[in-house]
Amino acid sequence: MTTAQTLLLLAEIWVWTGLGVALVFLTVGVDRVEPNIRRAFIVRPMLVPGVVLLWPLVVWRWVVLETGRDRPLARHRPPRRVHRWAWIVFAALIPAILVSGLILRQDGPREQAPVRLEAPR
Repeated sequence: MTTAQTLLLLAEIWVWTGLGVALVFLTVGVDRVEPNIRRAFIVRPMLVPGVVLLWPLVVWRWVVLETGRDRPLARHRPPRRVHRWAWIVFAALIPAILVSGLILRQDGPREQAPVRLEAPR
């Protein structure tokens, strides 16, 4: 079996597993995970591609919510800490990039004489 055949087989297994998870999740589990989607049957087919591609994340999140291990107050705390440091870094980095670009810029097309291009033969 070649590498390409192996990758295609793994992709096929991934898609078929994702379709199975999508079928079960969108008929049974989505009502338990997101109560606002009840009786919204037109939306569910639009969720199929995302569930097929991200089925491990969907299964993990479904298990976490079903078992009650979810901590809604602590869910967004780590990203907010990272956001503070990202803002500080970007606040210093963006002006530094702009200033260095202005300092290091070249004069432009005035440096070289224009060259007439010839048609391809």
